[in-house]
Amino acid sequence: MEIYVIRTILEKMGLQGKATPLQAKQKWDNIKKLYEKRKLQLSPEQCSDFYADQYGKLFFPSLTAFMSSCPIVVMILARDNAIAHWKSIIGPVNSIKTRETHPGCLRAKYGTSDLKNALHGSESFHAAEREIKFMFPNSVIEPFPSREATEEYLSRSVNPTLLHGLTELCKNKPLNPCIWLADWLINNNPNKPQICDGAIVEAE
Repeated sequence: MEIYVIRTILEKMGLQGKATPLQAKQKWDNIKKLYEKRKLQLSPEQCSDFYADQYGKLFFPSLTAFMSSCPIVVMILARDNAIAHWKSIIGPVNSIKTRETHPGCLRAKYGTSDLKNALHGSESFHAAEREIKFMFPNSVIEPFPSREATEEYLSRSVNPTLLHGLTELCKNKPLNPCIWLADWLINNNPNKPQICDGAIVEAE
């Protein structure tokens, strides 16, 4: 499960006089996580860098020319399982076929061809990281720990203290076990700062 996977989208401004950033945002309204948005126009060189993974394909020159032909709006959006959810909103790449298979999606409504399909969505979390850094160079993206790193942290820093607290809970059998355990964890936090009440003695 992806927790608040941050991702970018690109939307052509005024494509066929229809698509606007507001309409894409309305499709995303139930998520309510719009981190950043900006309007810009990329040069052909910048588009080539952005779509570097498509370099060498027949449509690459047309793609970079089209994407640098007018302003775009880029956004950083987030929610659980964001990659799959955003793909379900914009639909498949080919807008013409999408009108038959996914008539309610944004590409079916605003796209005109395989190339001019109105919107872009990151293909993966790592692609989103790269695209966000490209479009929002000043943004800070916190790395997500791997499953192994998370399990190692819990095993080292959380489970021993929690197990000790649960053992004491069973021994004491308090009337309100949740409150008792919360207080116990606060008082027995191994990372709690140690405060010395005694006077500071300066060495001679």
